Amino acid sequence: MRTTLFLLFLIFTVTYTAAEGFTTYIVGLKEPINQAKINKVKEDVIKSGGQVLDEINLGLKGIIVSLPTPDNGIVQALEVNDIVDFIDEDRAASSQEQPSGSAADRVPEEKKKKFKNPSVTQGLMAIVKSSWLNVLLICIPFGWASHFVWSPTVTFVFNFIAIIPLAKLLGFVTEDIALRTGEVIGGLLNATFGNAVELIISIISLSQNLVIVVQASMLGSILSNSLLVLAAQTSASLLFTSVVSLLLPAAFYGSTIDTESQDVERTDILDISRGTAIILLIIYFAYLIFQFLQAPMEAFKIERQSSAIQLLNNNKSQDDTEEQIQAHQIVEDEEEESPVMPCWMALTSLLVLTVLVAVSGEFLVSAIESVVEQWHISETFVGLILLPIVANASEHITAITVAWKNKMDLALGVSVGSSMQIALLVTPIMVIVGWGINVDMSLFFNIYETAVLFASVVMGGKSNWFGGLMLCAVYLIIAVSFFYYPDAAAGGLDGPMPNGTTTVA
Repeated sequence: MRTTLFLLFLIFTVTYTAAEGFTTYIVGLKEPINQAKINKVKEDVIKSGGQVLDEINLGLKGIIVSLPTPDNGIVQALEVNDIVDFIDEDRAASSQEQPSGSAADRVPEEKKKKFKNPSVTQGLMAIVKSSWLNVLLICIPFGWASHFVWSPTVTFVFNFIAIIPLAKLLGFVTEDIALRTGEVIGGLLNATFGNAVELIISIISLSQNLVIVVQASMLGSILSNSLLVLAAQTSASLLFTSVVSLLLPAAFYGSTIDTESQDVERTDILDISRGTAIILLIIYFAYLIFQFLQAPMEAFKIERQSSAIQLLNNNKSQDDTEEQIQAHQIVEDEEEESPVMPCWMALTSLLVLTVLVAVSGEFLVSAIESVVEQWHISETFVGLILLPIVANASEHITAITVAWKNKMDLALGVSVGSSMQIALLVTPIMVIVGWGINVDMSLFFNIYETAVLFASVVMGGKSNWFGGLMLCAVYLIIAVSFFYYPDAAAGGLDGPMPNGTTTVA
């Protein structure tokens, strides 16, 4: 339970910090326009704690800014000499339909729309209707009760099923909170809580010294996303980097087995794993900064300028330029996203869902050893095949659903993104957590596990249904092989060494 309390404290800290967020505004400058006026507006925005995101140069002059929410009066101050409004396709369209009045006259009404929170009833209905998987929530009370009165097998099955809809709801609520924050904070929230189930189950398993289960679950999550869902392979540099980080400890062990004592090898491999984990975390956060600050900027620029043009050019009669037409088309293709529940309700739901996942996960993990003994399966199979299904089922369903609708870019983004986060975020965190609680969690996978992972990444890409079918078959073959794979051969530092001797953690 100490692990659960620590997770709750961490979640409260992150969500409280991200709750305020930022709101994006368009500042359209009144005539006459000069550089001094532009610089003055920029200074006011920066002094208020905001950011200048872009300048508009398509026959008009304006600035797109991001201000803290609430803005503490900076918007009203800017309205004295400037026209201020929100970036929003529907609001831009409605403002164009009004033939009279300036944009400044319409600001109060738009603000009222912007800050109008959904009701509690609307939030509850949104949660209920968010997924058909919610019907499986009935398994939660049975899973908890079975821990005390029924067999471990029943406990495992009920909690296994119960965590699947909880993972889906956790992602739904996290996305709702992320809509209220900036791009970077929203990305961090999605990255963190998108893997909350893996983190919780892995930390609980690690606290019970189930290192084999933790290592296998990390490997299984990557395989299930890159083979079972992706249906096309990628040799992206980030994923390849993570695979190399898993290969090196095994290669180091193999090259020193005849020259070093086993105690020295164990210490060296742990040191290598911990240093590598820190480097991988740095790489991952650098990747986030690149993804959410650099790469999307050009894509967002056209959309922002299009919205600005619609708001600042309401009453002007002129033909659209080619660039404006392109920007308008992009905006029309985008679906508007807005929060579906009050902020306090979203934060409370996130806290409650995390508690439910933590308790169900603890009961699930506590039943693993009994299930392994009764079902005559290995801990490696439980970690590699079963636990990734629990944690990633909702992502698999999402990826398959959007792929069925021919939205392949989104489907690939879901599966590749999940694999990246497991390899570069969750796995290094497990090494650091094991270091903190004095459990020898390393990146040392045995040769068989490492070979399977490496083969899944470097395999040639396929883009048709038959290629996808073959990759699903590969995943099933891997599942069958690990079903019979003995735990005595697994476990990295806790399993037998290649020379036949066994170490003790």
